[in-house]
Amino acid sequence: SDKSGVVELASGLVKNNFRIISTGGTAKHLNANGIETIEVKDFASFPEIFEGRVKTLQPEVFGGILMRREMESDIMEADENNIQPIDVVCVNLYPFPEVVKNPNSSLDEKIENIDIGGPSLIRASAKNYRFVSVLTSPKQYPDFIEKLENNLLTPDYNRILASEAFSLTSFYDSVIAEFFEKELLGERKTLRINLPLAQKLRYGENPHQSGFVFGSFHDYFEIIHGKELSYNNIIDLTASVELSEELGEKACAIIKHTNPAGAAIRKNEYESYIAALSGDPVSAFGGIVSINGSVGAELAEKLNEIFLEIVVAKNFSDEALSILKRKKNRRILKLVKPINVKEVVRSVPGGFLLQDKDNSSADEINFKLVSTTETKAGVDELKFAWIIGKHVKSNAIAITKDMKVLGVGAGQMSRVDSAKIAINKAIEHGHNLQNAVASSDAFFPFPDGLEVLAEAGIKSIIEPGGSKRDNELIEAADKYGVALFFTGIRNFKH
Repeated sequence: SDKSGVVELASGLVKNNFRIISTGGTAKHLNANGIETIEVKDFASFPEIFEGRVKTLQPEVFGGILMRREMESDIMEADENNIQPIDVVCVNLYPFPEVVKNPNSSLDEKIENIDIGGPSLIRASAKNYRFVSVLTSPKQYPDFIEKLENNLLTPDYNRILASEAFSLTSFYDSVIAEFFEKELLGERKTLRINLPLAQKLRYGENPHQSGFVFGSFHDYFEIIHGKELSYNNIIDLTASVELSEELGEKACAIIKHTNPAGAAIRKNEYESYIAALSGDPVSAFGGIVSINGSVGAELAEKLNEIFLEIVVAKNFSDEALSILKRKKNRRILKLVKPINVKEVVRSVPGGFLLQDKDNSSADEINFKLVSTTETKAGVDELKFAWIIGKHVKSNAIAITKDMKVLGVGAGQMSRVDSAKIAINKAIEHGHNLQNAVASSDAFFPFPDGLEVLAEAGIKSIIEPGGSKRDNELIEAADKYGVALFFTGIRNFKH
């Protein structure tokens, strides 16, 4: 199906005394480029039938691939049945994985793009790798021709090709099985994680741990400058972009260890970064900055004032890149496409946990006022605080004001401790908490967390509600003159 490089491959084979056998479309393409081919229908005893559904599934083809050249009985049977050895098999499968992703593809189109002969050819060739070279990607062609011309088509090399071939058919079959289970049956019965190695990392979370990236993570980012991304960089990078994207255009998020060290929304990207940095300038050191917009020269100069591991944005001006590249090791990344994760997988002993990604949206939340005190904060401020809380590790408390993070309490065993940490962080950096907004990722089990926040001057608090002590919490809110909102949505992040 992918004919790129096939003319050059066939030319190299012909120069080395190979004859080319091909199916219809590729045969026409090669003939048009001056390469003589034998069509499968002429090579085998049976013609193509059912509009090409059956082309290569022929004894002459599979016998030529699977015959064992060192076995006298196989050679005799091949002679008796007019079977000639086939030494190189090149297959590009029907593009089912691409077709099935296309929302405009009909069911019939998807089904017709399930390749049958192709995977069979690949598996047969890979099984008989001692005698057959199997090519499954145009990327392999130049190296193959070079080895052919230098008499280096060894069983060891063919074993590498066979391994890549079986990996491809395994992936291909997994996509088909996933399609049938999810789209045709509406039920997931098997978790299939079958992704190619994208990159071996320098190490994992710590230098004594190995680290790898599998799949298409790099499709989302263009690495413009800086040293190789680390395991921790990738996790924090993802967290920073997910937060800045959810906050909206021109937003800035500064992430440390997956938690927001700062975040803000202002009228332009420069002011958003200045506001985000002012939230906790100490924790921002060595952080990841994500700009949901463009970086110009003025912002680039400001970004250069402190040590940052990564700067990621949708666009950079040429002048901004020139400025940012003064920092030799800092990574500069361009976000190529929005992050759209639908499921989250984590390992556990003996298997995996899988869940839907928390894609709950602030625009879909009903901020239900349950106290008698009205809020002075606008709807946008409530949404901003709720989004920040959603992106903080549980137990999570986020304090915001004027669309800026003032303090965060993350990952504590006690929710009241998270509240105290968030308050202390805000006070440490000189923020005025009067009339600020606080969000909690889950309900307060006791009024003490609300009371601590209220005593610090916070006048609006957002939490899911649902505790058996909700009435006590509402009473405490009325006592302290706090506007208390229930959302009905919990946002644990473990």
